[in-house]
Amino acid sequence: MTIAVGVIETQTFPAVLAAADAMLKAGNVTLVKYDRSESGRQFVAVRGLVAEVTRAMTAGERAANACPGTAEVTTYITIPNPQENVEAVLPIEFTPESEPYRVL
Repeated sequence: MTIAVGVIETQTFPAVLAAADAMLKAGNVTLVKYDRSESGRQFVAVRGLVAEVTRAMTAGERAANACPGTAEVTTYITIPNPQENVEAVLPIEFTPESEPYRVL
């Protein structure tokens, strides 16, 4: 099983909220991180199997871009099978404690 990380960054909180909601509903993924970047933009990260993260990312991007106003996806990325040193440094906090919150 190849695990992936998906991250969506948006301009506004409502857009990132819509993205997170759509991502969790669209794929069997775990929400592992939400935060603000230094520029004030919002981002959300999910983990799961590559196919599930890909499906979730598509839904999240559409939902964020559909928010009214100036909300838009600034950037997004899916990283299949991230290396252990990437997981140790970057904020993709997938832990055994976060696993029970994955939507099945």
